[in-house]
Amino acid sequence: MSLLESLRFTRGDTAIHNMDPRVKFLLTMVFFSASVMFLELVPLIVVFIVQVPLVASAKVTREWLKSLKGASFIAAIIFVTNMASFYYFRGGVLTYGILEYSLALTLRFIVLVTSFSIFFLTTSPDKLSLALEKARIPFEFNFAFITAIRFVPVLAEEAQTIIDAQRSRGLELDKGSFIARVRNYIPILLPLIINSIRRSLELAEAMESRAFGATEKRTNLYELKMTGFDYGTLAAAMLSILLLVFLKLYFPVFPKLLGEGVIL
Repeated sequence: MSLLESLRFTRGDTAIHNMDPRVKFLLTMVFFSASVMFLELVPLIVVFIVQVPLVASAKVTREWLKSLKGASFIAAIIFVTNMASFYYFRGGVLTYGILEYSLALTLRFIVLVTSFSIFFLTTSPDKLSLALEKARIPFEFNFAFITAIRFVPVLAEEAQTIIDAQRSRGLELDKGSFIARVRNYIPILLPLIINSIRRSLELAEAMESRAFGATEKRTNLYELKMTGFDYGTLAAAMLSILLLVFLKLYFPVFPKLLGEGVIL
């Protein structure tokens, strides 16, 4: 549930919070592109180091650590499965190269989680909706996307409340076989699904009472305006993309940190 907390907007008055969401999304895409383009550990470490000051300047370090905690289980699966598969398909030989490659894939996932955490933790759904409208996204799709972003953290919090309530009634989620644990989650999923349907019906009634979709002409209370800081960040993001492409084309291989020795 902690991973879904990375979608919850945290209010703040920092430079990252006040940045135009379009520029912030482009910056997120730069981090995304860097993590996809490179499989070596060295460039991924550099990208991660660049992200940490952004998290600190946005003052969302605690929320970011919660998202990493929620993603730690998936990161562990990525690391273990890659180590086991390479060990098996390479004749039962485990090398430092395999270890470094597995760490790189795990760090890639962490970089992706961090990049999207920075975006969603510091971007108001209202401003994000305005940015989507500026991009000519149909309002129906825009509204559905923003509503999903708003309700996913709410559903995660409600699921945790249901889990705590069922545990107080004696439900044991961490004991038994895998099948038994899956069955134990049925008393959690059913109330969560029922509450989600009930909430969706209440939302539909509220939308109908406010004549949703009755007019094509819409006005907004706020308007997005680019500042000098936004233009500077936009230029830095574009230069970063060009630098990434240059490094990928002319420096396709980075030095390995751990070498190619045999571990076992």
